[in-house]
Amino acid sequence: MLIIAGLGNPGGKYASHRHNIGFMAADEIVRRHSFGPWRQKFNAELSEGTIDGEKVLVVKPQTHMNNSGEAVSKAMRFYKLEPADIVVIYDELDLVAGKMRMKTGGGAGGHNGIRSIDAHCGNGFRRMRLGIGHPGHKDRVTNHVLGDFAKADYEWVDPLLQAIADNVDCLVKNDDPGFMNKLAIALNGDRSDNHTEKKKKAAKNKQQSHIRQARPTSVKKVPKAGPMADMLKKLFGKDED
Repeated sequence: MLIIAGLGNPGGKYASHRHNIGFMAADEIVRRHSFGPWRQKFNAELSEGTIDGEKVLVVKPQTHMNNSGEAVSKAMRFYKLEPADIVVIYDELDLVAGKMRMKTGGGAGGHNGIRSIDAHCGNGFRRMRLGIGHPGHKDRVTNHVLGDFAKADYEWVDPLLQAIADNVDCLVKNDDPGFMNKLAIALNGDRSDNHTEKKKKAAKNKQQSHIRQARPTSVKKVPKAGPMADMLKKLFGKDED
């Protein structure tokens, strides 16, 4: 059995916050794989389902972010699981927006939800860090993290969440490298700067190619004297100065 815990703050006013991207990912996994209805237990919202033949419990702690470990540890102990059986999805301030990284163990990196899970569950759980970008100055961090995603952000948020849900079977198989690779393939195609530049360059080259094809390859010099000049004068008339 695998526990997937998406972190966030409960309540409608927090629903679109960058800090709640873990909740958003959990919701998309449940929707995509037709899990059972959400129910309340362990101070959390729970939904159960099966992915690749393995039972999966998706958990959204309702204790607020700073106490996330209370809910996750209750579920872990109830099902007699170990930290290695838990994947935690959360926002990462120091990752570029739209990027995803997986790791097992490590420090909390200033994230209070992760610090709480470390304290209640132990350090060996798997971590899916979803980049939300840094606002550029520490004085703007709180408003950035606890602010809503901008409308333009959903150009990368929605594809990221869909790619996570589509490839979550890799997490069930404990294949984190495969999961990262599949997300990279899913996300770095049409969205990459290199791809955009290549498209622009190809279009420019194609346009230039058409222009070159339309141009005459050489301009023949018209003779001014001799038999050919006389024939041209008869055909077209003599040019007037």
